[in-house]
Amino acid sequence: MAKVIRYSHGLEHETAAFGPFTFEEYVEEVRRFHAYPGPGVILGGFMVEKAKEQVPSGVLYNAVSETFTCLPDAIQLLTPCTIGNGRLKIVHLGHFALALYDKETGEGVRVGIDHEKLEPFREIRSWLFKLKRKEEQDQDLLIEEIRAAGRHILTVRSVCARVQSLRLPKKKGVSLCPICREAYPSEYGPTCAGCRGQGPYLRWPVGP
Repeated sequence: MAKVIRYSHGLEHETAAFGPFTFEEYVEEVRRFHAYPGPGVILGGFMVEKAKEQVPSGVLYNAVSETFTCLPDAIQLLTPCTIGNGRLKIVHLGHFALALYDKETGEGVRVGIDHEKLEPFREIRSWLFKLKRKEEQDQDLLIEEIRAAGRHILTVRSVCARVQSLRLPKKKGVSLCPICREAYPSEYGPTCAGCRGQGPYLRWPVGP
């Protein structure tokens, strides 16, 4: 059972755990993993824990982040779902929301922000709606408000994920590109996508 602490300035927070971490330990993990204590990753910790509570015991779940900013790191820190193991899919809808779902049936839970509950938390609202530039934000107050708001500003809804479309495609075969001499999925065609000019680099490393 989480204990509630009330501060003299009126804010209060629950001393709930974040996976194996206390709030302070989680903030330090965020600092280490994310390069700085990003407010989105910290608030995302509350969201992940709220979602995990709704998943029935024994269910093997996957995750969806509806934004590529911050939330994926909270998911990777607090669940076994990562981009690398294919259990976390980022579908950028621009919503600050995430879902955990049964990888077989798709049944799951989506956690987002209840904007109507943000009125007491002016710094969170300002951050979420980008009403201030980053350098104008009061970072200490923002983190304090996130800690105080915690799960109280979250919404929880049931969802059913499109399981097939969220699965990583399986490689049908592997070929050796005749130009760059690197392995690539055969279904991409006679040469790799990079050598067809579809890579992320201005200068593609062709040849040995």
